[in-house]
Amino acid sequence: MNTTTAHNDIAATCFASEADNPIPLELLETSEIENYRSSLTETELAWLDRQGFAAKSGQFAWLETGGAARVVCGWDGNDNLSTLGALPMTLPEGTYALTSAVSDLQLIGWGLGGYQFLRYKDAKRAPAQLLLPAGADSDFVINTALAVTLCRDLINTPAQDMAPSHLAAEVQGLADTFGATCDITEGDALLDIKCGAIHAVGRAAADAPRLIDLQWGEAGHPKITLVGKGVTFDSGGLDIKPSSGMRLMKKDMGGAATAIGLAYLIMAQKLPVRLRLLVPAAENAISGNAFRPGDVLDTHKGLTVEIDNTDAEGRLLLCDALSIGCDEEPALIADFSTLTGSARSAVGAEIAAMFCNDDDLAASVAGASVVTDDPVWRMPLHGEYNYMIDSKVADVVNSAPSPYAGAVTAALFLQRFVSTDAWLHFDLMAFNIRNRPGRPEGGEAMALRAVYDHLAKTYGSP
Repeated sequence: MNTTTAHNDIAATCFASEADNPIPLELLETSEIENYRSSLTETELAWLDRQGFAAKSGQFAWLETGGAARVVCGWDGNDNLSTLGALPMTLPEGTYALTSAVSDLQLIGWGLGGYQFLRYKDAKRAPAQLLLPAGADSDFVINTALAVTLCRDLINTPAQDMAPSHLAAEVQGLADTFGATCDITEGDALLDIKCGAIHAVGRAAADAPRLIDLQWGEAGHPKITLVGKGVTFDSGGLDIKPSSGMRLMKKDMGGAATAIGLAYLIMAQKLPVRLRLLVPAAENAISGNAFRPGDVLDTHKGLTVEIDNTDAEGRLLLCDALSIGCDEEPALIADFSTLTGSARSAVGAEIAAMFCNDDDLAASVAGASVVTDDPVWRMPLHGEYNYMIDSKVADVVNSAPSPYAGAVTAALFLQRFVSTDAWLHFDLMAFNIRNRPGRPEGGEAMALRAVYDHLAKTYGSP
């Protein structure tokens, strides 16, 4: 299975490599509107005024002189996804060619703005296409857009079609495409590799839990390990969620989707690293053999975990996978997860909460998040809160009874299973709750582009 064709192909729908008579598209900073108006003919001014064009970001207007048409688009002068992100679905269908220089980030914004999730319904319209300009890093633009849209497609797909077996097939498809290996440990076999936590979370579901393990790259390159929480649907388990809390739980594998998308980008760009992708995948379902509050689980690291709340299951998947990933002493291990409502209370739905045990690494990723318009915010690994996850009957409890610092205590729980000095933990929304230019409502890759930028700057080009 080739994931680039099985999913939304932004390269084909939003971009063109050549075109006959493309429509010129000019960018105009809002602050330059008066100077621009002074350069126009009376006829052109009339065209602008009839359309109410003020060069606001994302606003566009048609100009026609002598039977030839062109489009002018306003922008705020900032280098971000929103510069061109609104245009693919607002401009009339056709192929456009920029007359102004733009960044690769702005081109990526065009591709992401043309995204539509079409697995279950037909498109109302096709996005406008943009002729990729000379000088653009076309491979990077397209590969980034494909990585993000792969992530979005995975998140947007409901659990009926995105169970652990489907996630495994997706990763196997990536392995087949890029010449990687993919090992999948399923069901009771998880106990043989001491992944009792992954097994416990998923054993009540009809679709068995899995640990998906992709490896790619040359042995001599730095080892980079990505871990993604793959809870394909979260009922809450025996500590069942209310119906309102389940409505978006198809997105509880958003961490896995993000890690998969990042792995795609690393391999597509041939980054000189030795990549390992670990996806612990399970549905947190309810049946007679569901794990219970008060149970004590064995983990790969050898630590025992007391279950306080079955709805704090994501960290149970991650703890086994992080421990396995750390066994190889990677240069960097990064995990991605839709882990806590506390993180959403702290930074909202549009910023990735980041925890890190290395100040220089955290600063690098935070800086990368600015230049990639992929916002993250560092949160504290406040060790004084470890007392909240101490257990009287086991080594650690999976959920602190305190209502405070839920994102911090979840990160501290994971830290007990990490044995590397370079660890990143992202607590994500993985979903756009509103439409924005380049960021349509629905599943979203958060921190993907920021982490890739850090990796590319740290480990260089092939």
